[in-house]
This record gives sequence, C-alpha cells and structure tokens, in this order.
Amino acid sequence: MSRLRLVLFDVDGTLVDSQADIVSSMGAAFAAEGLTPPSREDTLSIVGLSLPVAMERLLPGVEPARRDRMVEAYKDTYVALRQAAPVEETSPLYPGIREVLDALSADPWTLIGVATGKSLRGLTKLIEGHGLDQYFVTRQVADHHPSKPHPSMVLAALSETGVGAGDTVLIGDTTFDMDMGRAAGVRTIGVGWGYHPAEGLQADAIARTAADLPGLIAEVLEHAR
Repeated sequence: MSRLRLVLFDVDGTLVDSQADIVSSMGAAFAAEGLTPPSREDTLSIVGLSLPVAMERLLPGVEPARRDRMVEAYKDTYVALRQAAPVEETSPLYPGIREVLDALSADPWTLIGVATGKSLRGLTKLIEGHGLDQYFVTRQVADHHPSKPHPSMVLAALSETGVGAGDTVLIGDTTFDMDMGRAAGVRTIGVGWGYHPAEGLQADAIARTAADLPGLIAEVLEHAR
C-alpha cells in the first residue's frame, strides 16, 4: 500500500543560487550602519540562519536595536533587488531543479514543501519570480519559527501535512539544515552545489546533481522503514 511522503527543501543554496542577492543585501545592511561588510565567504557561511541570528554571528555583541535595523535594511534591499532585475538573473534555479519539482509533483503520493531561513516576504518574491507557486503545500519561514537548526520548521510541516517523520526527507546544503532534520527525526539529503562543503554535512545521502535527487529520496525513505 502506498503512503504519503513529504519532501522538504531548503531554498538558498539548494533550489536557487541566491548568493549575489544575499551578499549584496548583507553588504547594504552593514553599510547602512557605517560598518565594513563581511566577506562573501563569511556571508555565505551563515546562509540558512534567520536574519537576527545571522547578524549576531557576523557581528558578535551587536546591540539588539542595531541588529534589528540591519535586518530591516537587508530585507528592504532584497525586495528592491527583486524589483530591479529578473530573478532568473540574480537568483537562478540550479540546473535540473525545475525538472525535479515537476517529477515529484506528478506523483500523487508525494507532497513538497520548503523550510527556509528567508522571511515570508522574501520567499514569496522568489516563488513568484520563478513561477513556483504550484509546487509547495507547506512553506515554513523564519518569521514564524526559531532559527535553524531548531526543528520547529520541520515539525510544523509534519503537522500541517499529516505525514510522519519516517516518511519525510529534508534536502539542504548547510549543516544547519542537516542538524534541523536530525533534530526532527527525518531523513536528510545534502546537496553538493550549495554553500557549505558537502563532505561536512553528515547527511544520510549526498546528491551531486539535481538528477540524483528522485532516486536518493526513494532510497533514504526506504531505509527509514
């Protein structure tokens, strides 16, 4: 007998290569406070965390009021970038991702969702820009949850969809994603094209290309039963 399965995707570094927008937005947030922007490497190292936590990682000891101003400056810059240039140019889908989403959504026993450190506003702009609205039945964002790696996003997705942890896999590119998935008791797949080195993810499986994902999803969920 077939059972529903849930496939949860991280967004930045997993579905889309948004590093240009992220680095620009973070640079603007620091510049608004008269601070030297962090390096690209440092900025990408915190992708996946909610923005307040990310700011605190990049600027230890930052005062809460200043942190909050920087978060808003980041969000405003990100939205402005979405309005100034096509999303396909600044945050393109990784090769093969749309085909994977099409294949998964064609299976009546598969539900697809996202669990992202983005705000709802940022995620909505991205989904609209790429025409992805039809794919995701659950959308967990930083506005409503503690930052990754807390399992809240995954647990909420399980509750919303009614799918059990044993029938759920989280796909992401950072250690924050993998730690979140393990904390929620779901299977994990790391991707080799994101912002953290794949060899350090300690995932149940690693996808080197998007085409690897459908087979790995079936494999890791079969092993979970």
